[in-house]
Amino acid sequence: MPKMKTRSSATKRFKLTASGKLKKNKANKSHLLKGKSMNRKRSLRKGTEVSKADTGRVKSMIGK
Repeated sequence: MPKMKTRSSATKRFKLTASGKLKKNKANKSHLLKGKSMNRKRSLRKGTEVSKADTGRVKSMIGK
C-alpha cells in the first residue's frame, strides 16, 4: 500500500509540540484592523491550540 501524502497547506498552518499538542495561529489579523481594538489585536498575535474535536483530523492531514 502506498504512503499517505501530507497536505502541504496543513503543514504550513499547524505545528506539533513535543507533548503532542497542535498549535495554530489565530485568524482575523490580516486586514480591516482599524475597526478592531488594540486589546483584540494583541490577543490575535498569540497562537492557540487546536480543539480536541479537530485534533485527529489535523494530525491525519499532517501525516502524524
